[in-house]
Amino acid sequence: MKQLLSILFFLIVFSMNAQEKSKLIPYKIGVLYNYGNEENFLFNDKDYYYTTNTIKAQLFYKLTQFNNFKVDLIFQPQVQFLKHQLLNIHFVQPEEENYLLKRETYALLKSMNLYSFETALSIRRTLLKKLDIQFSVGLGLSYIDTPTERLAKGFTFIENFSLGFNYKTSAKTNIYLGSNFGHVSNFNFANPNSGYNILGMEVGIAYQLK
Repeated sequence: MKQLLSILFFLIVFSMNAQEKSKLIPYKIGVLYNYGNEENFLFNDKDYYYTTNTIKAQLFYKLTQFNNFKVDLIFQPQVQFLKHQLLNIHFVQPEEENYLLKRETYALLKSMNLYSFETALSIRRTLLKKLDIQFSVGLGLSYIDTPTERLAKGFTFIENFSLGFNYKTSAKTNIYLGSNFGHVSNFNFANPNSGYNILGMEVGIAYQLK
């Protein structure tokens, strides 16, 4: 994880230098919607219920191109609308302070929000004239507004891995459809830090500026 953070930090610095020369104007902008939950064939955690509806604004900057691969850096400010409920009250141990009150509170279905600024590295390869396959990995600094048995309120981090397809609908626009694995945790900067895992689907649209 530290190596991934170092690579993304380097790419951010590299991109900022490039952007200074190009007046910080991205070559493409977009918006993406993602839905995910913990109940899936990978996780299906019986301890808790968790869903997210995420809306991301996207700013695309070209990094490099090699062979048939195109590499972009994507800045993605976003808001995540979350639902959470503790299903297994024994996840909160008696050793915790006020554990009975915590069990009662966390067992209620609640709405939460997470606000994040994410940087993603995207690699695309053309499959057909109008169709690309795209893989991206992203890290973001975030703030979650509600404490639960799995994560403390306050600053945290998100990690995302996405795989999908871009289809060019016109000379300037494309639509994206893909799948996404996401994780939220705070890297043990605070307790608790069990975090959340989701598997989801996402759809987006982008417009090329230049």
